[in-house]
Amino acid sequence: MSDPKPEKEQFRDFGVHPQTRPSARIPDAASERRLAQLRSNAWNSESAQATHDPTRGIKARDLAPGQFPHATPETGYYGIHMLKEPQWTHEIPLYFFIGGAGGAAAVLAEAARMTRWDEGSKLVSDARTIAAIGALISPVLLVMDLGRPSRFLYMLRVFKPQSAMSVGVYIVSVYGTAAFLTKFHELLLHRFPIFDILPIRFMQELTSTLASLAGFGMATYTGVLIGATAIPVWNHHIRSLPVHFAMSGTACAVAALTLMGNDSRALNNLALATSAFEIAEGIHIEGEKGEISDPLRRGFSGSLTRLGGILSGPLPFALRAASLFTGKETSRILRRAASVCSVLGSLTTRFAWIEAGHASAKDYRLPLQLAPEQRDLPNRWEPSNVTEGRTAPLAETA
Repeated sequence: MSDPKPEKEQFRDFGVHPQTRPSARIPDAASERRLAQLRSNAWNSESAQATHDPTRGIKARDLAPGQFPHATPETGYYGIHMLKEPQWTHEIPLYFFIGGAGGAAAVLAEAARMTRWDEGSKLVSDARTIAAIGALISPVLLVMDLGRPSRFLYMLRVFKPQSAMSVGVYIVSVYGTAAFLTKFHELLLHRFPIFDILPIRFMQELTSTLASLAGFGMATYTGVLIGATAIPVWNHHIRSLPVHFAMSGTACAVAALTLMGNDSRALNNLALATSAFEIAEGIHIEGEKGEISDPLRRGFSGSLTRLGGILSGPLPFALRAASLFTGKETSRILRRAASVCSVLGSLTTRFAWIEAGHASAKDYRLPLQLAPEQRDLPNRWEPSNVTEGRTAPLAETA
């Protein structure tokens, strides 16, 4: 083996002169203190304050040499939004709407079957029909948004409990299969009584139970899905969104059952409860303070949110409450009108939340607003935080 090349020849091979070789320099306290002082001067210089524009932030071309913009909730960072808008198209709010209604219908069907709510089984059959329709349409809408069916299949290769999207794909798969098989078994037993045997009955009850369990997840996981994102208005309501979507889906399922001829007092009371929750949710949103919920109160998204809230809450609640004190025919008309309002309100609510997400992502100020417990933390790069020989970590200066 030949001797290694001299040091000069090694650096000559890489085109680097040995005298210009960079040295491994460890920053000392003096250099760190100097760097912190330069940053402090840049922040407090008069020229940087002169270019302060709350509407569009600080432009790079307006800064003097050696200065840089200080990103704040008032100015943003170069006046641009820091979050990417949701890339979802209109298929996703439709998917939220149909999937939520179908999942809630599967839960209602199983509850009615186990409690013998409907002796004639019409309510159970109609609820299973709604669930089966949702099971057929929901995956189609999801695949349309993904672009290719193979992308949906690729998501089934792994399971991540910490990912709402990964869990949601399995919920959709189990719910769709179980709801479709439940309705298929029902039609098979109805048209061919010869198949009314114990194994077929057992399979129907098993798939019905699985459909109800997955239907509960179908009605709630979409709220978790959008809440577990960086979009401020969605993340801020992560605790209430799953319940909000579940109640909205239940109201839509009850409304669809009412329009299919299931006009019982129990359904009307359930619809009253969901409408009351929507009223409370609307009051909570209107009473919130801060800029995070502004997309739900201002602009086009705010108008859409209020329209969905009125159609889901006060209007159907008033119509259904009035039906309790009128004649049978008038009561039926009022409940049908309330059902139409609930369906339109549930659909509008899904589009409103997606539109609010777009508006929230465009606001460059919101991501820079720290939590109240973080606003009083000292700046890491202030000269006072630099100790002898090293820079003090943020945890030590708090």
